[in-house]
Parts: sequence; structure tokens; C-alpha cells
Amino acid sequence: MFRSVLAALLVATPAAAQTSGAGSPLAAYLPFLQIGLIFVIMYFLLIRPQQKRQQDLAKLQGGLKKGDKVVTQAGIIGTVAGIGDATATLQVDTNVKIEFQRSAIVGRVGEKN
Repeated sequence: MFRSVLAALLVATPAAAQTSGAGSPLAAYLPFLQIGLIFVIMYFLLIRPQQKRQQDLAKLQGGLKKGDKVVTQAGIIGTVAGIGDATATLQVDTNVKIEFQRSAIVGRVGEKN
């Protein structure tokens, strides 16, 4: 339904502007309203969800604690063994610890991403 309304607005504009003449004050502002509508749609479909994902990721990376089971960008799964200001040490196996930047950790294992 939303696509059909948007398509009707986009298609109807040139025809409405040609047939309405100079007497309709709305015809002069219709292109600006369409551009504004496109920006609003882009905000709600693209920008806002991306900002929410970034906030959730920053919250995850800032709230890491020892014992959390996490996954990195490279797909390495491990348990947090130590936390630094900008780094986290993951234990991936017995006696095997790898140090990562916190920004490389993208999720907790078992959580929906």
C-alpha cells in the first residue's frame, strides 16, 4: 500500500502540474513535498535502524565482563578472560588466549543479532 501511494505521488506530479495551471498553489510546492517525503522515508528505512544497531553494538562492547561468551568480526568464538580500556582478552581454548580490540567484538554467543 505504501509503495502504491508513493508511486501515485511520484507519477501524478508531472500530470497534475501540467493540468492544474497557475491557479493551484499546491502544484508549485508538490515537488518539494515529494523530496521531503523521500528524505523522511530514507530516514526511517535506512538511517534510524543503522543508528540503533550502532548504539546496541557500542552498548555491548562497553558492557563486556569477564566470563561473557562472545564472537568477533573474524568469527572467533571465545570467553572473555580479561578486559582492558580498549582491548579484551578472549580464551578460545585451554591455555590459549588472544587479545582483541573491543571494537572487533560484534556479539554475544546465543543472543539474537
